[in-house]
Formats: sequence, structure tokens, C-alpha cells
Amino acid sequence: WRRDGVLTMADIQAQRSITLPGATRALTAALQRAASIEVPVCVAVVDRGGNLVSFARMDGAPLLSAQLAQDKGYSVVAFNGMATREWWDLIRDEPALLHGIVKTARLTVFGGGVAITEGETVVGAVGVSGGSAEQDHEIAEAGAAEVGG
Repeated sequence: WRRDGVLTMADIQAQRSITLPGATRALTAALQRAASIEVPVCVAVVDRGGNLVSFARMDGAPLLSAQLAQDKGYSVVAFNGMATREWWDLIRDEPALLHGIVKTARLTVFGGGVAITEGETVVGAVGVSGGSAEQDHEIAEAGAAEVGG
């Protein structure tokens, strides 16, 4: 704040984020990939703040997968775009970190969360749950690739 209480442009940061039309495209692409490999999943698309923008639960997808998909998307944007499957390699050989960080609310450390990027900027993420960690990652990648770089 300036002393006169007025914000200037130097005080505000513009942030780009996925829109509903973009999230819908990502969701549709992920659902198509899941259907093509016959894996019923939940798909969540979140904006750069981890807020849910678009979501679907395929027929037959596990109920618990609904929250896990959202948490995977959140985990990606909350840690600057790191895919959820990358977490395990970072923490598996560090016992204190391994046992402590997994208690972090909403953090998911297995595959299925992928960033949606515009160049180097994370603008959202796709979270998928219901298949194996590899299947979830593949489906999330398909969704993210539909709208991101």
C-alpha cells in the first residue's frame, strides 16, 4: 500500500488461469482417454489456485476417487506444477520427510496429477483417480495436453 492507501500497478500481480471452456476441453479429453482404455475414473480440473473448475465421475468409478482426483489437481498447483507421481522419488529415501509430509492435508504422492501450462506458467491442473497410478497419470496427461503446452 502507498501511504495514501491507493494501490498502483506495481502492487498487483496479474495471474493467468484456466477458464471453464478450457477446463471442459481438458475434462473431455481425459474422459475420452479413460474410455479408450476402459478405466472408469474421476477427473477434476482445477485452476491455478487449486479451486475446482470442472469435474466428472464416470459410471463405475470408485466413490473415494472423487476426492482423490481433486486432491491430485490441488497437489500439482500447490507445488508449482510438479506432477504427483514425482513426489515418491523425492521423499522415499528421507524418512523424516516421508513420514511428515504425507500428513499434509490434500497432498497426494502417487500418479494422476498433471499441470496445465501456458509456456512455463502453471495455469491449472488435471487430477485423475480410479485406475492404477500409471493409468491415472496417462489420462491426466491427455487432459492437460488438450489445452496446455
